[in-house]
Amino acid sequence: MRTARLLVAVTSAAILLTTTITAAASAAGTIHHYVALGDSYTSGPFIPIQRSDPLGCARSTANYPSVLAAALHPAVFTDVSCAGADTGSMTAPQSVTFNATNPPQLDALRLDTDLVTVGIGGNDFGLFGRLLATCPGLRAGAPAGNPCEQHFTVNGVDTVQMAVTAIHPRVEAILTTIHQRSPGARVIVVGYPRIAPESGYCPDVLPFAEGDYAWLNRVESDLNAALSDAAADAAAEYVDTFGPSTGHDACARGGSAWVNGRNQNLFAAAAYHPLQAGMAGVAAVVLKTLR
Repeated sequence: MRTARLLVAVTSAAILLTTTITAAASAAGTIHHYVALGDSYTSGPFIPIQRSDPLGCARSTANYPSVLAAALHPAVFTDVSCAGADTGSMTAPQSVTFNATNPPQLDALRLDTDLVTVGIGGNDFGLFGRLLATCPGLRAGAPAGNPCEQHFTVNGVDTVQMAVTAIHPRVEAILTTIHQRSPGARVIVVGYPRIAPESGYCPDVLPFAEGDYAWLNRVESDLNAALSDAAADAAAEYVDTFGPSTGHDACARGGSAWVNGRNQNLFAAAAYHPLQAGMAGVAAVVLKTLR
């Protein structure tokens, strides 16, 4: 009985998202050439079906750019997002697994490109990677404390916050280059969705110490603020997905999570990465901006 109720809830949510996306797309106008740039939160590791151009980029045909393209029907859609990308991958080739290379992502831009979405910044200075590799291992020593925040605080200075501050000019420079290469494009910076809940804990899914949940939220919030400021300084638009994903964090139950927890799922999502429902949710938020 519980399984049936869950199926109905998930189906209803999917129908609502589809309706929202379709309505927003009809108001967005005609797009000639849409280019999607970004890291794994854009590419969608393990979300079916994975593309092979190159396979190492873990680029899904159901990521939010693909959902947007299906709704907007651009004449040309180019998705060059790639797992592991940082701002340097926008202008230089990126080596990926299987001895493959993803070309500089900005090479996909053309003079006639009129829509660009960008989801980047979380991999600069190894930001997300360092947190996710370090924080779970520190929980056992102080499950009710904030050992990860303490670990990254050196001589009273939050080194993660320092990295976030330094990401702003990098993203701003990329956005400026996009405008130069595609002067007629509408450029949209897509923020990162919420990983941890506003309150409460789920150590079986998100194995951070309780005090580090608030810190993780603050890190994400500060990163998104840096992206928003960079967009404003570079005459681009910013789409907040952190706020709209409240209640859809990794701890969310009943099929409402947008982000996967610690367990890798080869047929759904990489650990700590967006699920297909999350990609649909982000697409719906972006389409509201496009209206």
